[in-house]
Amino acid sequence: MASPNSLQGMAAWNDAITSLQLLQIDPHGFGGIWLKAPFGPVRERWLQALQKSSVKTVKLPGNIDLERLLGGIDLSTTLQTGQLHMQNGLLQQAHQGAVCISMAERFPSALVAPIAQAMDTQTIPALNVKSDAAPINTQFGVIALDESLEDDAPIGKALQERLGIWLDLKDLAPSDIQAMTVDALDSTSQAIDVQFSEAHLQQMQALLPKLQWTHDQALAMCATAQGLGIDSLRIPSLALRVACCHAALNLRTTVEDEDLEFAARRVLAPRATQWPSEQAEETREVTSEEKAEQPPEPHSDAPPPPPESEQDSEDAQPESPPSEPTAEDLQEMMVAAALASLPLGMLDTLMTQAGRSQGNTSGRSGQFKTGSQRGRPLPPRPGRPGGHSRLHVLATLRAAAPKQKLRGAKVQGRVAIRSEDFHVHRYQQHSSSCLILALDASGSAALQRLAEAKGAVELLLQQSYARRDSVCIVAFRGAQAQLLLPMTRSLVRAKRAMTGLPGGGGTPLALALKMAYEQAAQLHRQGVTPILVMLSDGRANVTLQGLGGRAQAQADALQWSAQWRQTGHRSLWIDTSIQPDPQVQNLAHTMGGSYLPMPQVQAKRVANAMDNLRQLAA
Repeated sequence: MASPNSLQGMAAWNDAITSLQLLQIDPHGFGGIWLKAPFGPVRERWLQALQKSSVKTVKLPGNIDLERLLGGIDLSTTLQTGQLHMQNGLLQQAHQGAVCISMAERFPSALVAPIAQAMDTQTIPALNVKSDAAPINTQFGVIALDESLEDDAPIGKALQERLGIWLDLKDLAPSDIQAMTVDALDSTSQAIDVQFSEAHLQQMQALLPKLQWTHDQALAMCATAQGLGIDSLRIPSLALRVACCHAALNLRTTVEDEDLEFAARRVLAPRATQWPSEQAEETREVTSEEKAEQPPEPHSDAPPPPPESEQDSEDAQPESPPSEPTAEDLQEMMVAAALASLPLGMLDTLMTQAGRSQGNTSGRSGQFKTGSQRGRPLPPRPGRPGGHSRLHVLATLRAAAPKQKLRGAKVQGRVAIRSEDFHVHRYQQHSSSCLILALDASGSAALQRLAEAKGAVELLLQQSYARRDSVCIVAFRGAQAQLLLPMTRSLVRAKRAMTGLPGGGGTPLALALKMAYEQAAQLHRQGVTPILVMLSDGRANVTLQGLGGRAQAQADALQWSAQWRQTGHRSLWIDTSIQPDPQVQNLAHTMGGSYLPMPQVQAKRVANAMDNLRQLAA
């Protein structure tokens, strides 16, 4: 009997092959596929299936320039002949097909922007050369092959939002694919074969424009996306398009529950940033159970129960046809399908990622900085060489080539170059990051909270040395907040600083936020990216002046929470209250950060939450 992990892997592979089938039916309608998988047999098997399909695929190398991508001057031919020659771009060649980006996580952001623009407008963005020419129409999807690890940045957000289907095969073993034989699978595994006959493919493509979702289905899809923390209206639209493609794949004339389940599983679930609200669902379930268990109220004038024979005859009558599912029913079905596809232990990751839409700009291991000396190469820009800026020879020649006739270049083998042709090199660098941990040492549960926080810091520092990341600890209790540990990467110093820290007393939350703000400003001036993690129940009762007063203390905390939001740096509030506290959620929202309830503080969970905060894309 197959293990649950094996069955889950087989289901993931089945969905991956089904996604290839949908891409053949509609190469550009739902944007494309984001495949997260390392180089290995699983990804190669999927790419082999892609080659066998009918999807026209154009590969985009990572070192491609803008002219090759969008079309422009053929520099080699232009320099050889002395006449302007143009070339078609790869996006134009991918019309009615897909472009495949290898190592998409490292694809330059300067090239992602025109790809996203072409996907939205379905035209090639015009370059400076022949900008007055008629726009070139193109429709294409994108297959982004992401090989990033847990510490690496994923693909750019512009592509993330436009690619409908997300596939994560990082944990899929080759044995899971080999186990998918006809004997081991049920009838739902018919999606292994990706090759269609031409007549069959035309039949499905002809059926797709006739398919349309209902109002209740659209309402349920939007409500499901909202419940999972997805705040973009583009995503439910892509999910509905995927559902229509899935219905066309199965030669259905209407969109059914199975189609919506696939869309929720492959479009909505990977993007989830929170679990749906469970309180309303539990209330609804309890209410329905109580109604089912509650006996009918007796009436004095109620007729006696019919004889047994009459009851049997009534039971034998045919049942009334089932009513159409409502939008609420569809939403519950899609939420269940989405949650069932999430791997175990994803709660903390999703909750910490919930703050990524708050507008913060700090990255997972420091901000990107653009310079002209070292780092990852970026596309060159116009500028004068000198100082730290070096001349980019190829880009300069490319800019000068189309102007040779106007400049009257007559000497064979020479190019007339002007100052406006100069382009200089650019590079992208990473700055280190520092995690500011604000520890609530007040209250009766302080000792247990501090012990677990100490373990979390130790776990984090053991893994952060290679990333050149550091930790800063602020502790607050009584009527003061103190800098317990300045920025350090030393595990020994962290252990020594947190040993013997007293607990108990009031909660000067505003003072802690103020000190964290001042430390962040100092770190930012040093070129370090600050990230704040608050570990507290949020029950402020000490004001900025160190006096008692719960109302004023809460107002001061809100004021400094808003002050932190102005910095644009990331933050996470780990709520140690027994029950999730709306007041603490409001503080986290005011800070523009993520919120994670954790009544029982555990060192490993805290360390994972802090590490997930680092891994959020800038």
